Amino acid sequence: MNEFQLHERLAADTLGVGDFALSRILLMNDARYPWVILVPRLPGARELHELSRLDRIRLLDESGVVADCLERLFRPDKLNLGVLGNLVPQLHVHHVARCAGDPAWPGPVWGHSPAEPYPAELAEERLAALRGCLGLAA
Repeated sequence: MNEFQLHERLAADTLGVGDFALSRILLMNDARYPWVILVPRLPGARELHELSRLDRIRLLDESGVVADCLERLFRPDKLNLGVLGNLVPQLHVHHVARCAGDPAWPGPVWGHSPAEPYPAELAEERLAALRGCLGLAA
């Protein structure tokens, strides 16, 4: 059996938050948007419909926890969810807290402009806030 490995692009573009029962939780390294990505730790998973019914339910439940957390922490005007995979074929679910007036508003954040990485101190603050909200150990 193959072991789970995070796609190299996700590894390069994100900061690790922690793990749920099914998914790895990542913070997109773009300080302009509160942006969390869930990656089911299932080797070879590419599409939602390929998951077992139980894993689809588990992923949806984990996505709901992330969405609730982003709503509580950032009070966005809209929460964008996406499962694209055009550049990264590994199954992953984006959760982007959007606010009117953010750099890409009202369009999508994907491909809008280059990411602006978190300064170290803000990254640690954001990671700690997410871990606390998600009930993860530090």
